[in-house]
Amino acid sequence: MWWDVTDPQRADDSIGAKDDIEMRLGANLVHLPIVRSVAVNIAMRADFDIDAISDLELAVDESCSSLITHAAPGSVLTCRFTIGADEIVFTATVNSPAPSTPSTTTFGWRVLSTLTDNVEAWAEPGTDSHHRIHLELTKLRPVVPG
Repeated sequence: MWWDVTDPQRADDSIGAKDDIEMRLGANLVHLPIVRSVAVNIAMRADFDIDAISDLELAVDESCSSLITHAAPGSVLTCRFTIGADEIVFTATVNSPAPSTPSTTTFGWRVLSTLTDNVEAWAEPGTDSHHRIHLELTKLRPVVPG
């Protein structure tokens, strides 16, 4: 989806660039294949090599899985892909009853930090006694020896 960033009703949800892609899905594991498919398609169109595409696909899957386990019942998983000249930044957000972020000591976090060039997680106060949990990862385009 794309919103005009000048639309005052969408100011808080505005997307930084018109090429960003945002999806909102129920925070349920059954939706993971959709998010993975979008990640693969975006990386292919951004001319990433097959290894980088696979890394991004697995990292997106792991980050969404991790957030879904923290999600409040009936929550929405928001996923945003920001495509830069040499990178793809993926940000996922979910409402959670607790302010805890995914643990950085788990195997899943190790997978994320191995497959991506940067990964961060943070929590912030939300609405209705919930917290917003964010997970952001960056995958750089591999440098091709010339």
